[in-house]
Amino acid sequence: MPQFFTAADGTQIAYDDQGSGLPLLCLPGLTRTMGDFDYLRPHLPPLRLIRMDYRGRGASGWSGAASYTVPQEGADALALLDHLGVEKAAILGTSRGGLIGMFLAAVAKDRLLGLCLNDIGPVIEKQGLTRIFDYLGRNPAAKTHAALAAKLPDLMAGFSQVPPSRWLQEAQLHYVQSADGLRITYDPQLRQAFLAAFNGPAPDLWPLFDACAGLPLGLLRGENSDLLSAQTAQEMRHRRPDMLYASIPNRAHIPFLDEDESIALIHDFIARVR
Repeated sequence: MPQFFTAADGTQIAYDDQGSGLPLLCLPGLTRTMGDFDYLRPHLPPLRLIRMDYRGRGASGWSGAASYTVPQEGADALALLDHLGVEKAAILGTSRGGLIGMFLAAVAKDRLLGLCLNDIGPVIEKQGLTRIFDYLGRNPAAKTHAALAAKLPDLMAGFSQVPPSRWLQEAQLHYVQSADGLRITYDPQLRQAFLAAFNGPAPDLWPLFDACAGLPLGLLRGENSDLLSAQTAQEMRHRRPDMLYASIPNRAHIPFLDEDESIALIHDFIARVR
């Protein structure tokens, strides 16, 4: 069961804090929850695993479209560390979580031990954003987890060698069964927040990446990703030759994190930040 703390504006934020030792703060994707890291968890070395549901997602309270922003979610992450009495933490950020991690490197670098990015970088490809916009804030047409799982291999272009059991796990993680069918696990107003950013000018995020100077870095990229291009990953490696890097075969956006290549890189990253 999740625990809760209250953010400065009164929003209840859900989190999970288990283990001891190195604090690893895991930040999930845009519409996702702390369950993003369920597959990775059994493969981690002993450490303090801290996970959270952003406001408007999972078990956390809803606070409206205007508050579903990277700066606010970054502030909530820092508030969680404060609540737990954690001075510094390593961050593993999946997609949106990686953007929050880079933002924190720019505004609160002294709180970070290092940053590992899962399929995200300073340039976000429009093709990938368009795909997200197509489903964001909408309940799936499939009425059951099993029915959705059967459709996911065709819907998730760029993924291969994924067993049916994993697609069923994915359906169960990200959708709730109701009498009327499957329901999303987040505030539908997240679509409005995304739309405002989607229709605006693309921000220059390279300064956020460059703000990570001096921090141990890791980057995972799904080899078929439509959100993080190979060219952007190459430039990131050029700017940070010391950055750990792995291309994850048979994966698009986003790797599940229990692939052999993902596990090996995350273990190397943890060794660097200890």
